[in-house]
Amino acid sequence: MSKKISAESIKELRSKTGAGMMDCKKALEATEGKVDLAIENLRKKGLASANKKSSRIATEGIIESYIHAGSRLGVMVELNCETDFVARQSEFHKLAKNIAMQLAACQFVQYIAVDEVPEEFIVKEIEIEMAKEDLLKKPINVKKQIVEGRIQKRLKEISLMSQSFIKNPEISIEDLVKQHIALLGENIKVRRFQRFILGEGLEKKSYDFTQEVSNMIYNK
Repeated sequence: MSKKISAESIKELRSKTGAGMMDCKKALEATEGKVDLAIENLRKKGLASANKKSSRIATEGIIESYIHAGSRLGVMVELNCETDFVARQSEFHKLAKNIAMQLAACQFVQYIAVDEVPEEFIVKEIEIEMAKEDLLKKPINVKKQIVEGRIQKRLKEISLMSQSFIKNPEISIEDLVKQHIALLGENIKVRRFQRFILGEGLEKKSYDFTQEVSNMIYNK
């Protein structure tokens, strides 16, 4: 005899995953009411359905912005979906805002995904790593393995989709996007972003306070 699933358990699972009521009920029935296992099952199903949708064209969406406290740092991000209907959904807007905040927090991120990093950047990083002193005396095969590991780590550091989500480090930004693909039923893509840092690129004039005081005295 299967365990009776309470409405409270279904509501709890739905609030944690965003999945439909019937999907939550089935997931809880399959795991005998164990919420953690049900979440895992729904996530697996969600990610699988998200992967199927990832090749579909996404040309609708929104441009979201985030200005950090103090107004010295700002981010704009374009998040695409398939229809204007999804583009108007609060969950989609929340996702865009969270991604913009993530980009503000991770200022070393330069690209959306690892596969978008230019080949010339990778070649240059390999040259730098191969020339490091701690590898000079190592056998070439060992050296190449170490460099490969360092390069992969470096590529993930500069790629948005590889970052741990600042509000839930247990998932990556890629996982977060896929969860919303499963939730909203459409392909979702981060197309581009721009980060603005106040005064970046400007030559800042530096003042010699002592010299300024001297000039004031002797020029009277």
